[in-house]
Order: sequence, then C-alpha cells, then structure tokens
Amino acid sequence: MEKIQNYIGGKLCEPQSGNYLDNYNPATGAVYSLIPDSDKSDVDKAVIAAKNAFPAWAALSSEKRMGFLMAIADKIEENLEDLALAESKDNGKPLWLSKAVDIPRAASNFRFYATAIMHDKTDCFDMGEVAINYTIRKPIGVAGCISPWNLPLYLFTWKIAPALATGNCVVAKPSEVTPMTAYLLSKICTEVGLPDGVLNIVHGLGHKVGATITEHPEIPVISFTGGTSTGQQIARVAAPMFKKMSLELGGKNPNIIFADCDFDDALSTTKRSSFANQGQICLCGSRIFVERPIYEKFRDAFVAQTKKMVVGHPLDEKAKLGAVVSKDHMEKVLSYVELAKEEGGTVLVGGKRVILDGEYANGYYLEPTIIEGLPFNCRTNQEEIFGPVVTIMPFDTEEEVLGYANSTKYGLSSTVWTSNLKRAHRMAGNLDSGIVWINTWLLRDLRTPFGGVKQSGVGREGGFEALHFFTEPKNVCIKL
Repeated sequence: MEKIQNYIGGKLCEPQSGNYLDNYNPATGAVYSLIPDSDKSDVDKAVIAAKNAFPAWAALSSEKRMGFLMAIADKIEENLEDLALAESKDNGKPLWLSKAVDIPRAASNFRFYATAIMHDKTDCFDMGEVAINYTIRKPIGVAGCISPWNLPLYLFTWKIAPALATGNCVVAKPSEVTPMTAYLLSKICTEVGLPDGVLNIVHGLGHKVGATITEHPEIPVISFTGGTSTGQQIARVAAPMFKKMSLELGGKNPNIIFADCDFDDALSTTKRSSFANQGQICLCGSRIFVERPIYEKFRDAFVAQTKKMVVGHPLDEKAKLGAVVSKDHMEKVLSYVELAKEEGGTVLVGGKRVILDGEYANGYYLEPTIIEGLPFNCRTNQEEIFGPVVTIMPFDTEEEVLGYANSTKYGLSSTVWTSNLKRAHRMAGNLDSGIVWINTWLLRDLRTPFGGVKQSGVGREGGFEALHFFTEPKNVCIKL
C-alpha cells in the first residue's frame, strides 16, 4: 500500500512521529493508501525550510520565478492522465471531470500567475516640484496555505501559485481527505528543480497541522478555503496575532429564474449548477427560485432531466455523478434529506443512497435530489449541505425573491436568469453576493476577484487581488 510523504526542504520525508492515517477510495469505501499523521514538529521543520529559502527566492527576478512556475504547469499538463486518475480515485468524482476541469485548471493557475507577475504595476504619485512618491510591493515571507477536499489540486494550486509567484515561500496543507495529487505535485516540483524549501507540503489532520500553521508565529499570512466554522476558528487565532488572512468559506447560493429566461439554457445549466462534482462545489446553486408563471413547467422538466442522470463509479464514462468524498459526508447529506422531510418538504426525485455492483458496492454514492415545498427560512434552506441536494420554490415578485435570496448568513455567489437587461443590473446590484452570474454559471475569468460577503469569507482571491494579498505595499517619498 502506497505511503504518501511530506515534502519539506525539497525532500520527500516520513512524518516525524512515524504515524499514518488511512486514505479511503470513495468509490469503493476501501483504504488504498496511507497519509502522514503529521504534527507540530513537521510544521516547525517546514517553516524553518521556508524561512531559509525565502531570501534567495524573494531576490530572484520575476522572469526566473516565472520560469519555475511555467515548468510546473508544463509538467502538470504532461501528466494529465495520471493526475486525473489519481484525483478521481482520491475524491470519487468522474474521471472525465478530472480530465476536463480539475487538472487543466491546476496547470492554468500556475501559468496565469507566472505570467501575471510580468504585467503587474506599481503606483507613482507626482507632487509637482515638491516630491514624488512611488509604491513598491514586497513578498511577506512564509505563507500558510490550507486547501479543501472538493477540488483538491485545482484549489491547492489556486493558493500556492500566487504566493510563490510574488516571492513568498509556502507551508501548505492539503485536505487529509484528498491528499494524493498534492503529493504528486511535490514530485513534479522535484523534477523541475524548484529550489529546496520554496514549497513545503505537510499532510495531516486539521487540528494538528492546520491549527499549527494558523498559530505559528513565523507564518504571517494565512490563505484558507473550507467550512465557515473552521474559518471562524482560524480568525479567532490569527486576528489577535495581526496575521493577514484570506478566508474563502461556505455558500448557500440562490439560482433565480425569471419567466422571461431562455428556458432551455436555464434548464440545462441549472442541472449542471445543482449537481456538478456531486454538488460539492461552494458555487453550486442549491436554492432554486422560479417565477410562478413558469414554475410548474420548469420544475417538471428539471425533475425529468435529473431522473436521467447516471450515478456511477469514476471510470464509468456514462456517469454524470460519482461518489461523494467520504462516508461521513454521505451520512451528513442524507441527514439533511431527512431534515427536509421533517420540515415539510417533498422529495421530487432522489434522496437515497445508490448501491453499485461488485467492488463499488460499498462506495459513497447518492442520487441527485430535488426537494419542494419548504419555506425559505427553514434549516434546509439556510444551512450549507454541500452535496447533490437542491430545493425549488416559486416566487411572484423581484422584491420577494431578493428577500429569499439574501436571507442566509452566506453571500458567495448568485445566478440570475432573465432577458430583461435592466432587471439583470438591478438584481446584480441588490444581491448580497461576491459573485453574480447573469444567464450563465461558473464562467470564470482568472483575472476577476473571487470571494464572498457575510459568512462566506474575508478578502478576495484571483487576478491581481491574489498578487496583492501575498505582498505588502511600501510607499517611498522622495523630496525633490
């Protein structure tokens, strides 16, 4: 059985405790590899390596840092098949999805930030004959990057690429639920000759590794993506230490469909925005609001389309949904289906575990689920489920649906379907969301700021926002 290793100081190494955790294949429910059960001693070792590497890495020209990141991007693309297979096995998602989205996006993250540092700019303020000011940006030092399990390599690289591009060294923790592609990335970094200690990857549990990264006095900047409750814990620790924080947290995103929408486009995209990656994307539209004149037509068509979706193992080319990430998560999602029934909801389709044949019989598969008849303010409509479960309800007025949409503690993304341009602008302006999609979903431009409001997070990732997050501005004033 393969043992995953930490990557510290440019070397693959065992956890100092010698202890390991089981890593489960969600498609089969069986243990298939072992994860380092790292602790504070491993994080301390990684921080020392990062601090030692920082002066030389920060002093490199942007061109040279770009060269390393581009080489990593090239290697990710060269190893697309192997990385995609590893991601699907580790996470449970269909192989076609890993090949089409997860791994290509990981390469794009490195390539985007490698080139972005060549196009960043600084400000200059001319005070006439008195003085001139110019602002420069410097890397902060050792960055702590903690990433989630739903898009493992995709979101892992989304953090470390801008941190490295701007001259920081990194101590990173991938999710202990899906560690494999981060481990394979460490091998790629060795292959391309990334200087020792520039990137350090420490595997293990959140309360051991993640907590130590958060509270470590030599890590002044923390970038975290994950659940809101964990984000709150990080903020409680990091804020009194005056650490710079980026927290990308939960979502309970509204999908608002007006009667004047492009019906077929709204229907097909809603199916995707509801159940892509088994509903395990923070941007999925889990609350569907449909204007009453088309409510029954849309609901019936949506249910009919959902019934056709095939749930299968990751290597099944017909599968639209694979396994959810773990047994615990499967049970959590199923508990919300039961809660919805208790709250008066009707399950229109799905709601049950799927049992496949043969070696996949013990895998963590769920039917795509649509629930009707719930009030907007019930727990099912207010709490993040993060699985293939959506609710659907009618609305009559723009004001009414804005109230429904903005009623949760979250504010990550929203989707609006309408042919009315004025309404589209009004809705975009009034929705409490960091991201609003009009007549589309998950159409991403890496140059744009990404993040949420309320309890969906603090700060923004993406584009030059990320480059600025991992640097500190310094103004220089020269009297003439």
